Amino acid sequence: MNRNHFFSTLGISAGMIFMAPVLSSCSKSIADTSSGGTNTTPVDFTLDLTSPTYAALNTIGGSIVKDNIIIARTSAGVYVALTSICSHQQYNPIAFESANGRFHCPNHGSNFGIDGSVINGPATSPLKKYNTTLSGTSLRVFA
Repeated sequence: MNRNHFFSTLGISAGMIFMAPVLSSCSKSIADTSSGGTNTTPVDFTLDLTSPTYAALNTIGGSIVKDNIIIARTSAGVYVALTSICSHQQYNPIAFESANGRFHCPNHGSNFGIDGSVINGPATSPLKKYNTTLSGTSLRVFA
């Protein structure tokens, strides 16, 4: 092996070592980025509605934000969970406006329906919606 071939092989090997983390970060993940979300872990958590942290959810029209998800109580026993990050320019968090029955992004004025659909823009993509299940005083939010 001559000197040029040795250094060429050494350079390629070193380049592969440094590129491995970069290339692995390009792999498909379970990130919720399709509708403005940024969650990189599966969504599946339970809220104890007796906890003072989640007291707002005990009132119709109340809402909280947890892990980039806005959870709102829209009526008796009905909870809605959407990504709290606007699909327009990823402003966080959007707000629940119970009087208007919508989610509102105060940054550019986009409004979204209870199901996450776009009411008016500039956003053109809906918000990611998550499932909710109420069991006693436990509210499960999951994908």
